[in-house]
Amino acid sequence: MKTDNSLFVSCEEAKHICDKNQYGDASILEIIKLNIRLIYCKATRAYSRKNTKLTKVIKKSKVQTLSSSKKEDMKRKLQQKMME
Repeated sequence: MKTDNSLFVSCEEAKHICDKNQYGDASILEIIKLNIRLIYCKATRAYSRKNTKLTKVIKKSKVQTLSSSKKEDMKRKLQQKMME
């Protein structure tokens, strides 16, 4: 990622800023750069729209994951069954 203070960023850098912004990690300057890019770049707008949609779907899904101990237990049991 470039470190200059230009307000115009590449599409790749804008995507990275968009990702950071979704998680609340983007700085004010990065958000300004992203918004400038969104004004004139159709591809960045589409990426941002899809990224926002994906974030909302994941938050709504209430996905539950297994704890590390349960995963390790399942792995151990599977290995035991495979050895039989």
